[in-house]
Amino acid sequence: MLRFQYISHLFALGLVPVLIALFLWLIYWRRNKMKKLGDTELVSEQMRGVVQGRSTLKFILLCIAFALLSIGWANLQTGDKTEKVQRKGVDVMIALDVSKSMLANDVQPDRLTRAKQLIMRLTEKMQNDRVGLIVFAGRAYLQVPLTIDYSALKMMLNNVTPGLVPTQGTVIGDAIDMAMQSFSQKERKFKSLVIISDGEDHDEQAIAKAKEAADAGVTIHTIGIGSPQGTTLYDADTRSVKLDENGAPVVSKLNEEELRSLAATGHGSYTLLRNTDDAAEKLIDAMAGMEQKSLGSVVFTDFTSYFQYFLLAGFIILFIEWLLPGASLKVKARTT
Repeated sequence: MLRFQYISHLFALGLVPVLIALFLWLIYWRRNKMKKLGDTELVSEQMRGVVQGRSTLKFILLCIAFALLSIGWANLQTGDKTEKVQRKGVDVMIALDVSKSMLANDVQPDRLTRAKQLIMRLTEKMQNDRVGLIVFAGRAYLQVPLTIDYSALKMMLNNVTPGLVPTQGTVIGDAIDMAMQSFSQKERKFKSLVIISDGEDHDEQAIAKAKEAADAGVTIHTIGIGSPQGTTLYDADTRSVKLDENGAPVVSKLNEEELRSLAATGHGSYTLLRNTDDAAEKLIDAMAGMEQKSLGSVVFTDFTSYFQYFLLAGFIILFIEWLLPGASLKVKARTT
């Protein structure tokens, strides 16, 4: 089994195409400058000590070294030793509201960022539970199917923005339906749905959907984020406060009543998000009290790391690049 211990560090590799694009632009800019000075070949001949292709070679070496160091930073590992242990847990689907009202900053830095922080803390406290991610606004979309690969969920969570769901609104009923489709249809227990939202629901069927889920054995917990007093919303198009059709500022408020009703219908709990750790701990305790199912018995307990080889190779290439002179040390003497 191969894995990266810190898979999110591989995002650094995304800088390589950017560096290549900048280098190609620099070559283009230099050529244009040389053309303005005169004939390109003649100008090149007058440049003392220049070695054709040397700068390109040095750049390629730098890119290879950067890629190797990034891979080493992520720490490639192989699982060497397996041990049979009984693993039990529950299936947890997290439904995250990504409507534009979640960008309100009545909680700092904004509602959506705080919700992401809660999910991060929740997965850090999980051990054997399978977890999945749904994002919803006017429609619901499955982002991560049920998995025990928490790092994959965290990586996907970094890219979650309101732009993922083109249809705006807050239709919690769709998120509940999506969760129901993601759970095993053969089991009537071991299933939990966590809805994180400001509760500004535009779906009259949400309570009915929650009752259907509860009848199918799904426990629904809700997390309210925001303030009952609410705050105005920023309109990116006008770069000012968002206004309604009458010209009055739009105020987004936390609808605790809606979220409490959903949790009560789903035989779960409602929590107002104040402290991220406390909210995550409360959810973990609630899931620990549920009946759990067996999730398999073979796990890797010992891993061998290979980061040192990638780091060593990267530093060696950097050293070679440093040794290569930018220009020839020997300059051909002029003939008169």
